[in-house]
This record gives sequence, C-alpha cells and structure tokens, in this order.
Amino acid sequence: MDYVYLVAGLIGLFFGGEALVRGSVGIARRLAIPPLLIGLTVVGFGTSTPELLVSVDAAWRGVPDIALGNIIGSNIANILLIVGLTALVWPITVTGATLRRDTLVMVAAALALVPVFALGYMGRLSGVVLVGGLVGYLIWAYRTPGDATAEDENLPAPSLALVSALWVIGGLVVLMVGARFLVDGAVSIARGFGISEAFIGLTIVAVGTSLPELATSLIAAFRRQSEIAIGNIVGSNIFNVLGILGVTAMIAPIPVAGRFLRFDLPVTIAVSLLLTALLLTRPKIGRWMGVALLAAYLAYVLAAQG
Repeated sequence: MDYVYLVAGLIGLFFGGEALVRGSVGIARRLAIPPLLIGLTVVGFGTSTPELLVSVDAAWRGVPDIALGNIIGSNIANILLIVGLTALVWPITVTGATLRRDTLVMVAAALALVPVFALGYMGRLSGVVLVGGLVGYLIWAYRTPGDATAEDENLPAPSLALVSALWVIGGLVVLMVGARFLVDGAVSIARGFGISEAFIGLTIVAVGTSLPELATSLIAAFRRQSEIAIGNIVGSNIFNVLGILGVTAMIAPIPVAGRFLRFDLPVTIAVSLLLTALLLTRPKIGRWMGVALLAAYLAYVLAAQG
C-alpha cells in the first residue's frame, strides 16, 4: 500500500497542479491582470504549490528532512533533470537579458541559504526574510519586464469565472490529498528499507513535486519556445527557495540536518552557477549538454545515498 500511496500522491500532485494553474490563469484573465503579472505570480506560484503543500505537511508531521529535501532536491532536479530533458527534446536558445538577470537572482537565493542552514534551524524570522526577498524580487521584475517572464498566451484556461473557480478549488483539494499520500508513502518506504528520509525527500518526493515544471517545460520545448521552458525552471527555483521554504518556515519552523549544509546546498549552488554560466556564455544549450546534465543528475542521486 505504501507504493500505491506514493504513486497516487504523484498523480494527484500532477493533475492538481495543472488544475490550479488553469483555474488561476482563467480568473486572472477575467480580471484583466497583465500577462506579465500572471506569469510571475499565478503560474510561478501555481507550479510550485505541490512543493509548498508537501513541505508544510512534512514539517507539521515531524519529518523535516523530507520538507527540506523536497525543496532542495526539486531545485537540483529542475536544472539537471528537467533542463537536460528539455534540451534533448529541442536545443534551448536564450537571448533575453531579463532571464539572465533572473538566473543571478536564483543563485543569490541559493547563497542566502548558507547562513540560514549554518544556524542548524529555520525559524519564523528566517521565513519572513526569505518571503520578503521574494516580494522584492517580484516588484523588481514587474517594473523591469521582458520576454522571459511573460505568460505563455497559449496556456489553456477556462473562459468562465465560475468554471475557473471550480478548477482552483478542485486543484487545491487534489493537491492536498496528493501531498498527504505522497508523504505517507515516502516516509513508510524510507523507514521500511532503512533509507534516510532526506534521500527520499531529495529524490522521489522532489521529482514528484516537480512534475508540473517538467510538463510545462517539455510542452514548451515541443513548441520550440525555449525561453518559456527555461524561464519556468528559473522562476520555479526562485519561488522554491524564497517563497516555499520561507512560507514553510513561517508556518512550521524546522531543524536543518548537517548533510544539507555540507553536501546538498553546495550542489544546489554549483548547478545554479552552472546554468547561469551556460546562459551567459553559450548561444544555446544543445542535446549533448542535455545528456551531460542528465548524467550529472544520475551521479548526484548515487552520491546522495551516502
């Protein structure tokens, strides 16, 4: 049953996240909210909602390693796994200066976790600081718009406000149930096999909560809209650190295991710097680089077991 819970949770997170984003975009369009603001807030936070619900649920239930591992592991998977798969589908070409600016914000957000993790405990004050950083970033990005943060106009959304509201409510319900099933299954499997909860959070749970980003980026790659694909990843990583981790710490303060500061956070910073360097120095991220990123993710998963 643990595996049934795990799979049911993953499916629930995927479809719940999709419903939430569609409904939210539908409401935003009915209210005539600018596409840029939709992309920055509704879509960005919507695709990160699975990470939020899973991390908060895990923190409340006394499994902080899954709460933290989910967020840190999602950021690593977003860059190595999802960007790698996206580049295999279609080489990623990025020319927007704003997206490169956002990658620098992504690196800065990851670096901001070093002193927080060094304390060994994430309290509500740390959460407030991180969320404040997110608010500042959103204001800055909205005042300096660019193609990279614009909403995908082809994103499907209901045209009626009532239908959109039902999509949002249904999506949230499915997400909450999926988060509960995923955490239940992951914790039971980890304890049954003697696997650390941190490793489960960094891999299975992290990839599961990144399914909305995976779907969005692959669809954008098939449409050959590479800036939307890479922008989705960068925006999600910023939301995960500043928003999701910040809100989680505000709701349920969590202890930080030493392995996150010694190993997983340095990997997050390194891959964030790698993506930034690729976008600043190369005209495109081709298929061979996609293979290299996927190989690096496999190496990380193998190393994370230790």
